[in-house]
Amino acid sequence: MAYIFHEDTLPKLISAVPGRERTFFVNKELTKIDDMLAGIMRYKHGASSPYHLHENCEHFYFIMEGSGVVETPEGATKVGPGTMVFIPAEAKHRLRATESPLFYFEFQAPNRFVTTILDGTPADLVWNRVEGGIWVQT
Repeated sequence: MAYIFHEDTLPKLISAVPGRERTFFVNKELTKIDDMLAGIMRYKHGASSPYHLHENCEHFYFIMEGSGVVETPEGATKVGPGTMVFIPAEAKHRLRATESPLFYFEFQAPNRFVTTILDGTPADLVWNRVEGGIWVQT
């Protein structure tokens, strides 16, 4: 069985901390699998994720539009269209939309992980569904 979705038909999640929006194409709710999360993210200019890490989860970002910075313990690296960022499990990181809004694809696996915030608040993990309800990143 193939799952085919169009962005306009999927629920949008808006971060409780302003400036971030995500749309999942692959998650347990949509595809009945719990092995991965995949979707698109939009950051308004100036928005950022908290500085954090994911236990037991590798993920990557593929930047499609805009420019920003990925922060790690090694420093800050500029990213823009065509940039792929791979983040190993337990690697500390943050993504910032520093020069413009960002639009990127994100993939995380496995989808059985815990997020630890190192600089931010618990609200950074709360996402409100546009059509109602919330989704809390664990």
